[in-house]
Amino acid sequence: MSRLTRKSEILASSIISSTNKALASLMDIWDGLGVKEEMRLQRIEQVKRHIEELLNKMIHEERAMKDRLEKSIQFSRKELKALCHDLSVEEYKIEENMTILQIEKDLRVRVDVLTKQKSDRLEELQILQQEDQQLCSDLCVTPYYIPSGSIPSLEQLEQLKEHIMVQREEKRTRLQAFSILRAEIRQCLDDIGRQPESSLEQDAICDDDDAFFLTLENNKALTVLKTQLELRKEALLSTLNTIKEKVVSLWDLLQVTQEERQACEKTSGQSIREELSMWESELARVEELKMANLKQLILNIRKELKDYWDKCFYSTEQTEQFAPYYCDDYTEDLLSQHDEEVIRMKALYDKCKLILDAVAKWESSWTQFVILEKKALDPNRLLNRGGSLLKEEKERAKLQKLLSKLEEELKSRIDSWELEQGCPLLIKGSKFMDHVANQWEMLKQQKEREKQDRTQKKEETTPFKTPIKRPAAAYSQGTPSSKTRKINGTNYSTMSRTNVTHSSVSQTTVKVPLPTIKTPLKTRDTPVRTPLQDSNKQSVAFSSQPGSYSEFKEEISKKSCKDAIFNSTINENL
Repeated sequence: MSRLTRKSEILASSIISSTNKALASLMDIWDGLGVKEEMRLQRIEQVKRHIEELLNKMIHEERAMKDRLEKSIQFSRKELKALCHDLSVEEYKIEENMTILQIEKDLRVRVDVLTKQKSDRLEELQILQQEDQQLCSDLCVTPYYIPSGSIPSLEQLEQLKEHIMVQREEKRTRLQAFSILRAEIRQCLDDIGRQPESSLEQDAICDDDDAFFLTLENNKALTVLKTQLELRKEALLSTLNTIKEKVVSLWDLLQVTQEERQACEKTSGQSIREELSMWESELARVEELKMANLKQLILNIRKELKDYWDKCFYSTEQTEQFAPYYCDDYTEDLLSQHDEEVIRMKALYDKCKLILDAVAKWESSWTQFVILEKKALDPNRLLNRGGSLLKEEKERAKLQKLLSKLEEELKSRIDSWELEQGCPLLIKGSKFMDHVANQWEMLKQQKEREKQDRTQKKEETTPFKTPIKRPAAAYSQGTPSSKTRKINGTNYSTMSRTNVTHSSVSQTTVKVPLPTIKTPLKTRDTPVRTPLQDSNKQSVAFSSQPGSYSEFKEEISKKSCKDAIFNSTINENL
């Protein structure tokens, strides 16, 4: 700064020197011209006046510039303060030791910067508000509020941008939901074969997305509409399935050919309403055929009902409770009664299918077990060879275990079912375990009757032999002297002669009365044995031969006594 001051002072002193030289030159000129003193004074006065006017003019201009700068500084300060307030920024502070020119320039530049920021914010605000207004109009929500005429702050602009992003995402979500709902509503309308009736339905299937306001209420309304259409569709499908079941049932009863069925079942590309109309027509047609073939239909239903009775193990008393089964007046009312009974039995069978299948398995196994038990009581089977007895015994033991296992499982299942349903499950008119006990008891009684019959038959066919003394001479005739076979100290020849004598003598057959078998009466205090325990125990009091293969094995395994005599185990004493 001192350097600049010295240059200006040197320049100012040079101006004075130049002025003095100019005046001296003028003096010389005037001296050469011989200008008088008065003329010189006038000219010098004129030069002075010119110099003073020029300097005054320059001074005035510089003062005006100074005033203008000061006014500009004041104006810039006011404007800068307003801009700082509008833009929500801190006020600008002027640095110390700055000249007027520097202050004016600095303030002017700052004002220009803030003015540019203000213009940019207003322009950005306008763009963002337009987008926000469009989104909010589509979504029917309130736009982000910024006071009109105010300059938004940077924070407000950021909040507005976030608000717009949220609205964009919300619009995208609602538009996606609307697209899905529109597609589902269109599909439901096409399926049920109905044209859109209300304005909401028409707007819902419109291809123009902008024609539908994506409000929450509209989306809820579309959801309710879709639910109503789906319920309508389900109702039509339920009605259609019911009619189909009726038609198929009547087809089976009327024995409609497969070609006629396929012609009715080809329904591709049709709506549910059209398909329903077609099946209703088919139902009306087969109903007419049903009325024309009532007797045959009732007979066919009776066959189906008989099959369900057999599957459910109904007793005669239970089947006789359905009196229409035995009616010969073939009317539509009778047919409907049979239909209801078939539906009831089918529902019962479906409800108890697992249990009934297990009961059927028990019945089949029981039948095989009874057959093997009958074979086991046949004495003639002991003459067979080839290992068939061992196979039968193994199969019998296997079936016995299977029956015991099935009985335990069925008892548990049936108890659970009865507890759940609150009613008993009857097999052939009685509870399953009572039915099983009756079967075992009947088998036991049958085996006892067969043993008694065999014993009685044997006693009736075996004559009573009275011992007769032979003459003494008979013992001396034809008796070999040596090599006589003895059995336990008795001559075999003597036994043979005795048998010959018995055969030659007439004998009288004496019938011995059968012993009366007294079966103790069962009382409440009498211990009850299980059917499996009773079936395994066989009495040998009525027969000398083993009744089963197991008894036969036991007899074989016993050690022979010295007094016992067997055909193949006789000790020969020579």
